[in-house]
Amino acid sequence: MAGEKQKRKIKNWIITGVIFISICCALVSFFKNMPAGDKKEGSIAAMVCKSVGRQIEKGYFMLPDFLENGESRNSLVDFAEQAMLREIPIYNYARQNIQEEETEDSSMAEIIRGEEGIDEDTKNIEEANLDYGEDALHIENNMLQEMEKENNRYQEQEEEEEEARIEEEEKDLLQEPVITDSFQRASIPAYTYDWSEKWEYGDLISNFYAVDNSTSLKEEYISLKQLLYKNLSLDQSIEGPQILIYHTHSQESFVDSIPGDASTTIVGAGEKLARLLQEEYGFQVMHHTGEYDVESRQDAYANSLPAIEKVLEENPTIEVVIDVHRDEMREGKKLVMDLQGRPTARFMFFNGLSYIRNKGDIGYLENPYIQDNLAFSFQAQVAANEYYPGIARKVYLKAYRYNMHLKPKSMLIELGAQTNTVEEIMNACDPLAHIIAIVLDDML
Repeated sequence: MAGEKQKRKIKNWIITGVIFISICCALVSFFKNMPAGDKKEGSIAAMVCKSVGRQIEKGYFMLPDFLENGESRNSLVDFAEQAMLREIPIYNYARQNIQEEETEDSSMAEIIRGEEGIDEDTKNIEEANLDYGEDALHIENNMLQEMEKENNRYQEQEEEEEEARIEEEEKDLLQEPVITDSFQRASIPAYTYDWSEKWEYGDLISNFYAVDNSTSLKEEYISLKQLLYKNLSLDQSIEGPQILIYHTHSQESFVDSIPGDASTTIVGAGEKLARLLQEEYGFQVMHHTGEYDVESRQDAYANSLPAIEKVLEENPTIEVVIDVHRDEMREGKKLVMDLQGRPTARFMFFNGLSYIRNKGDIGYLENPYIQDNLAFSFQAQVAANEYYPGIARKVYLKAYRYNMHLKPKSMLIELGAQTNTVEEIMNACDPLAHIIAIVLDDML
């Protein structure tokens, strides 16, 4: 890691500096304390050699002790360092401080890597108060549990107010739905935002985002120019796959999924989404069905990364990468709405920011495409709110990376939850495909 390399450089600088200062001090001490008789005999070089010899005899005659105790020294630098540890307290303090920081950073890295893919079954789901909170993406946030408990009460109230507002808008803006067995894509928006108004940072956050307590969203990422007006359209004349759909957590199922039948799991939902994007909207889509969470959910992101990198290397025409999940909710909580007379699961777009609140950027989880990822999810959220009000929960922001650094147009979607039926999930794929197509056709 870059931080460790920097610390090693600092350590070497300290060693070099202390050696230099020690030599200077020895010379000053020599000329100051040398007997008058010594000053008269021999050359300057001879006097220096004689004095240095005395200092070595006095200060570092402990070398035989090292050997008697069975201690080993790999190099002259190691020996010099040990000598300075015993003779110069300030160097000993600096060295211990660097070691402590290295240990702390290494431990934090292991915690973060584990939390990025932790199994939601290890959490107390009954404590979740939100449609999306500590349950979203199955991440347990131990370091900030107390803050979350306090903040969740406020967010729960805010969510209830948002749902009530959406219900009122639907009554005012939508006609009575026509019950039909097939999905009818919305031809015009049911609601339109007024982008001519001045949208401040706080306005965008409160209207479009739910920010987990583990992170915070930098103001430099948030403006309409960066989020709404970025062109994300695809050139459909290019030969080869353009969109990749895969599942980090392929074993996720629903309340009435059939054991052993992948078509009734999140993989089946991914297959329908891929087919709709290709057959209904003309995109070239690849659906990757690799399994990376069979033995351990905690390692799923690490397991899937090299496989997806290989797929992208073999298919350089792919521009869009979509990781489809389903969320985990407390029992009794169901993410469903009526859309055109059909029970339809609600879904959520998700972003990892590689940023921990109060600690800063996570250097070893670098993502150069955070701004692009945010624009992708923001435009999808706007399309969902305008064409199918209420179907999309707010964009959820979390601290880590979740393999969203592979392409600028990377998206993670939480499609329903384990409490939804397979029918509700499959019905949700229709509006979801239309929303993605709106963004990738630049129709906003």
